[in-house]
Amino acid sequence: MAPRTVLNSTITTAGVAATAALLVALTGCASVGDAAEPEASVGSAISAERCAENEAAGTVTYLTGYQYQASASILEVLAAEELGYFDALCIDLEIQPGTGDTSQNVQLVASDQVQFTAVAQQNLILAQDSGIDMVGISSYSNVGLEVLMTEPDITNLTELDGTILGHKGELPASVQAMLDNAGVDLAGIQQVVVGYDPSVLPRHQVDSLTGFISNEPNLLKATGDKVKVWRPYDYEVPGSLGALAANTGFAAEHPTVVEDFLRATLRGFGYCEEMPEECVGYAAELSGEGYDLEHNVKVWNTEVGIIRKSQPKGGNLGAIDPANVEALVEMLDTYSLLENELSPEEALGYFDTAYVDAIYADGRLVWPAP
Repeated sequence: MAPRTVLNSTITTAGVAATAALLVALTGCASVGDAAEPEASVGSAISAERCAENEAAGTVTYLTGYQYQASASILEVLAAEELGYFDALCIDLEIQPGTGDTSQNVQLVASDQVQFTAVAQQNLILAQDSGIDMVGISSYSNVGLEVLMTEPDITNLTELDGTILGHKGELPASVQAMLDNAGVDLAGIQQVVVGYDPSVLPRHQVDSLTGFISNEPNLLKATGDKVKVWRPYDYEVPGSLGALAANTGFAAEHPTVVEDFLRATLRGFGYCEEMPEECVGYAAELSGEGYDLEHNVKVWNTEVGIIRKSQPKGGNLGAIDPANVEALVEMLDTYSLLENELSPEEALGYFDTAYVDAIYADGRLVWPAP
């Protein structure tokens, strides 16, 4: 096994001590919401046969969606690595920070330069439409992160007709669909490219601004600026949050690694749900100086709140919803974002529900692994 990154000893020791004092190791099936004690040794939660299967895959690389931001599908992977969950399942994991460029991430996965990455379900469909092959293996929520922000006095989106909308390079499909569903004349809105400083909205340089519900609204609130947040989900627009994808060939050749990658990740989610400050501390150590701890805790807590609130009753966390995939295809087709004809059945073939199904028993995450 390659050595894992050693984080600040104060944070690590404190986290382990706190965990040991508060929790006991779980056996059999564990709830995703249960924080769990870190494993003590390599292979301690797995049979010798399964360990050998996972080790045969060699070093496995996970590429984050954007740096070490405390978002769902990033923070819990960092924590699971630091807490020894991957080691306990004989997975030699290497974590690389992504740049936020989705097109680059999907290309790296398709070429097997990395084996796992975070990519929204709609972006995976678009990648497949462009001939970039990968397989979707999990998703936390059908509620997307993309939002539109306006001044608080806007009471109806149709009031944006004739105004200026700021975005990061292109209008997200979900926001476009929301505006369309609300009866907004998009041709009457001037779209401009802005940077990553959300203060352009309260400074009235734009009348509306796209962003992510866990990021810009929290940043503006911290500076005392009030904005109104409009969610596409509230306008019956599908999305996804915390979705993960894998290289198709790798997943077919190493199914136990895919299962156990998700197993460790979901166990990490449960831990970070209960210990957010500790987990964000791990991300801060990896990021170095200038990492905003307070803001990133808000990012994580916001996204976890959305995930839990939107989780179907009785559904397994991480399970792919076929109905959502079909709705995403319809949305992409409606706004002419697909280059080729795509049926819902074909799109469902881009996702494999078996990996998440394999790691649950009676609605509870199975730990240790079989």
